[in-house]
Amino acid sequence: MTSGDDGSESGDESEPAVVFLTEPVRRRTVEIAAAAMPGLPQGRVPAKLRRYLKFNPAKRAKLARTAIANELADDDRFRAGLAEVLASTDAPLVKALREGEEISAMSDPAEVAALAYLLRTDGWERVVAASAEAIQEEAGAAPGAERADPRLEQRLAAAEKENRKLRGALNEQRSAASRLQEDLRRARRELREAEERAEKAAGDLAAERGRLRKSDSERRAERRRLEAEAGALRDQLEGLRRADRESDRLASSRLWLLMETLTGTASGLRRELGLDPVDERPAEYVAEERCAEPDTREDEGSRGLEPTDPQRLDHLLSLPNPHLIVDGYNVTMSAWGDTLTLEQQRNRLVQALGAIAAQTNAEITVVFDGSDPIFGAKPSARGVRVLFSAKGEIADDVVVDLARVEPKGRPVVVVSSDREVAERARRHDAYAAPSEMLVKRIQRL
Repeated sequence: MTSGDDGSESGDESEPAVVFLTEPVRRRTVEIAAAAMPGLPQGRVPAKLRRYLKFNPAKRAKLARTAIANELADDDRFRAGLAEVLASTDAPLVKALREGEEISAMSDPAEVAALAYLLRTDGWERVVAASAEAIQEEAGAAPGAERADPRLEQRLAAAEKENRKLRGALNEQRSAASRLQEDLRRARRELREAEERAEKAAGDLAAERGRLRKSDSERRAERRRLEAEAGALRDQLEGLRRADRESDRLASSRLWLLMETLTGTASGLRRELGLDPVDERPAEYVAEERCAEPDTREDEGSRGLEPTDPQRLDHLLSLPNPHLIVDGYNVTMSAWGDTLTLEQQRNRLVQALGAIAAQTNAEITVVFDGSDPIFGAKPSARGVRVLFSAKGEIADDVVVDLARVEPKGRPVVVVSSDREVAERARRHDAYAAPSEMLVKRIQRL
């Protein structure tokens, strides 16, 4: 640790003055630094000193005395951090040094010098020198005290510091030499391995070239053979195309005659059986059996939806005379369950289904659970049949019965995310579609 005195003015003004800390000042500096260390962030405490943070300040100063002194001399960032911690305190002596006030004569010179050294306020070198003189005077005033030669102590301190630097540089050089030797050994080993790999690669390359020449010869022969076969196949294909065109003309003629025959047969059967067009559909009978007492009941249903393309629903509804059967609350609860009341959900779904009925000309039936009185009017839309399950019955059974009574061959689409409903509907040859498919189709309206 160094500091300046008044005799240094004769030197170069750009060089910092040399200041020597006497043993009392050095000891007090270490004690103050040990007490302030816990106030530093973990990253600003030198690695050598972190293990001492678990001790109390007195024990820390005793065990880490030399280490703290060395870090204060060599690490300006560490010393500046301690100065910030000391500046944040309300100690009168720290305040007096920072504001340049007069120091009380009753203050401990060693503590004044230690604080000045750590804080580095303006004129701190003079404060350290004056405190050192005061300490020497007190030591000289004591009986039998011997005065130390400041110049000798200064030279000893400088020599000790220089020795530390030289030892550190030597250790660094030894470490660097050791690393270089290890790198050299590793480089030689890698060079040998690279040479071995190069020799192996050269052998593999020669073998590969031989295989490539042989493969190229075989490829040329195979190409000539394939070209000959391709010519024969083209001739054969042209003959097959001619035969296929003739077969298509014959099949079209036969199909037209068959359709004419079937059309005439169907007309004759309709006249013979006396079948007249009817307004009622099979779903009307299920409605009469189950919907005598329209009530509502919220179905929990399946909420686990998979991404589905609504174009599949458009394709199904484009089939001849389709019947779309909708599990009402299963759709509305998945789409608007958190935003609309049950009555609003019913009205919104039925109006949307009315728009789909107008676009597709499909027969549409929507079924709602009903175990409590319905609040509000029963929703209605042109082309949409609205049913409510009877007491003691769930909408799932009504949906499945509607699919069951339809004739075989008619396209029936059941919309529900309930797996059980979907499986039961498939047993009656109905198409099962998840609720999300219908919701996405409604969002496109």
